[in-house]
Amino acid sequence: MNKVKKAIIPAAGMGTRFLPATKAMPKEMLPIVGRPTIEYIVEEAILSGIEDIIIVTGKGKRAIEDHFDRNFELEQILKEKGKFDLLEKVNKSSNVNIHYIRQKEPKGLGHAVWCARKFIGNEPFAVLLGDDIVQADIPCTKQLIDQFEIIHSSVVGVQQVLYEETNRYGIIDPNKNDGRIYQVRKFIEKPELGTAPSNLAIMGRYVLTPEIFEILEEQEVGAGGEIQLTDAIQKLNTIQSVYAYNFEGKRYDVGEQLGFIRTTIEFAMNNDEFGADVRKMLENIHINASKTLITEGLS
Repeated sequence: MNKVKKAIIPAAGMGTRFLPATKAMPKEMLPIVGRPTIEYIVEEAILSGIEDIIIVTGKGKRAIEDHFDRNFELEQILKEKGKFDLLEKVNKSSNVNIHYIRQKEPKGLGHAVWCARKFIGNEPFAVLLGDDIVQADIPCTKQLIDQFEIIHSSVVGVQQVLYEETNRYGIIDPNKNDGRIYQVRKFIEKPELGTAPSNLAIMGRYVLTPEIFEILEEQEVGAGGEIQLTDAIQKLNTIQSVYAYNFEGKRYDVGEQLGFIRTTIEFAMNNDEFGADVRKMLENIHINASKTLITEGLS
């Protein structure tokens, strides 16, 4: 079987959870400590051995293409000013082999993946969603690729969530497991609360075989009136086994505002350049907030 060397990054969503900030800016370009969110995703793909990336975009996403393009005027200015550290950071995001295709209609994640079918061809491929950033010693996608090379079947990345949050995710119904790898009876997209067969949730990382495209071609709309990738994976699972892998690493939810804020704060606290100052600032905020509560309680 072919090696996994191609990846799809869907980036066509409208980002309504972040309005009005995303009215004119793609949500994928919202910065987390000086770097656009999508840059963390692209970096994970590269560190996982991916050689070709296709980003599925939509209307108003031109800023993503500009970010990963060369800006020779900016590079020249940085050289003249001797800001070679910034020059290295700017070039880091442009020296990758990235392609683009537009999802012309907002039909959901499954349709976005299907839009990249001609680019992928008859090869296994990875899918990385931008709502989840994973920090791990071994990149999350690399962990899935390693499992794929052992089992020669599609594999999705999962981690445990609270049962009261299972209606927000695709959930697996596990059959049996061998360590972190699970055989799966069923993949269920956003089950109603109290009906989830487990709390193992799909976390936006997949390695799939190309047969998924034939299923997506005929896939009917599902939850939210969209073509759901999870539904297509369940159909694929009836034809060839699809596994789940409970990957190692810390997952950050940047798909909604509170998770985005939490991620930004934690990344800032761990920053080598100014992390100590951020931690001190947060301590002062906590102290001042505590004093305010005490004062209000006494008044």
